Amino acid sequence: MNQNDLLQGTLELLILRVLASGERHGYGIAKRIEQVSGNTFLVKMGSLYPALNRLESKAYVNSYWGQTDTGRKAKIYALTDDGRRQIETETNLWDGYVNGINRILKNA
Repeated sequence: MNQNDLLQGTLELLILRVLASGERHGYGIAKRIEQVSGNTFLVKMGSLYPALNRLESKAYVNSYWGQTDTGRKAKIYALTDDGRRQIETETNLWDGYVNGINRILKNA
């Protein structure tokens, strides 16, 4: 399995978790995921923006036009209350998957 297979199924959760620490523009979200993961997950813009659009359509994030630290115009994304609740739901599911996989890897 390559990292893109795993990332496609978890990208929305990673985005929500990054936004839990504060609002960011798209590039900042991708860089934070890469930084925190130790470059294990390299987020391509072609995957990031469709995921952000899905999250916005589900009302887990809001966006507005603002400026980056360097003064460039950018769409800024912020977590909603529904998004915060979704982090907990998705994290619980993820923990269940990881625990199940670990049991198989250690005991099969």
